[in-house]
Amino acid sequence: MGSGNAGQPAADPVVPLAHRVPDLGALELLLAVARLGSLGRAARERGISQPAASSRLRSMEQQLGVALVERSPRGSRLTDAGALVTDWARQVVEAAEAFDAGAQALRGRRDSRLRVAASMTIAEYLLPGWLIALRTQRPDTAVSLLAGNSAAVAERLLAGEADLGFVEGLDVPAGLDGAVIGHDRLVVVAAPAHPWARRRTELTAAELAATPLILRERGSGTRQVLDAALAGHGGLAAPLLELASTTAVKAAAVSGAGPSVLSELAVGEELAARRLVEVPVLGTRFSRDLRAVWPAGQRPAGPARQLLGLTRALP
Repeated sequence: MGSGNAGQPAADPVVPLAHRVPDLGALELLLAVARLGSLGRAARERGISQPAASSRLRSMEQQLGVALVERSPRGSRLTDAGALVTDWARQVVEAAEAFDAGAQALRGRRDSRLRVAASMTIAEYLLPGWLIALRTQRPDTAVSLLAGNSAAVAERLLAGEADLGFVEGLDVPAGLDGAVIGHDRLVVVAAPAHPWARRRTELTAAELAATPLILRERGSGTRQVLDAALAGHGGLAAPLLELASTTAVKAAAVSGAGPSVLSELAVGEELAARRLVEVPVLGTRFSRDLRAVWPAGQRPAGPARQLLGLTRALP
């Protein structure tokens, strides 16, 4: 049985609206001609040459199929069709201006807040200075800080709960892009009364690995670096204490509960005051990169980009 459309002519293809309606630049030029009464003055106001303005106007007339402007030595005058098109053009341009204002307002709301996720050492010892500098540049930006270990920072970014992150670890977490912003050194520390603080020989990596330590939890950048460095020496012994913040680990070490491994950034004051003593480790240097990170393929923008720029001053 034949189709019910047999013998009927094929429908004309639909011409996209963008091909049938002049672009905003052309409509704004027409409005300028109507207001100023001169194609030359309209061209100067729009920042284009008179030949370019004349060409754009002719293209619009060809697109619409009607003459819009009558040109004479005394100036340019709208035709009846041109006056009607000008009224419609004004509505289109006003709607575009309203659209642009709304888009700017959305960008303004986005740029008025910054959500930062940072691992504990960076959050406690570096980020405050960067945020003070950012506030000088962007006093109206509200900043929220989510502090956790490096694994938690990656989770926040991948869930869309943070705009920029900072981690300390061996590499960039999966699903993120990043940039190295500085370097850090981990040091073995103990209270002055601990036997390690008084020994005359350097500690060996094997001794360190075999000793229960006060440590950060798994997932922290500090723990990642230490696990990797001591993997060839039997791996870390079960922790003496496992705590979720650098401050808590440091307080436990200062109290004499046991030795620990902490960022040099975190213990500078305690080492200077002799509340903690650095214990050298033979032939071993625990170093790590400090990184800014963000979701893969999404470069930081707005206040996140500015904050990233401020970190470049890090030694």
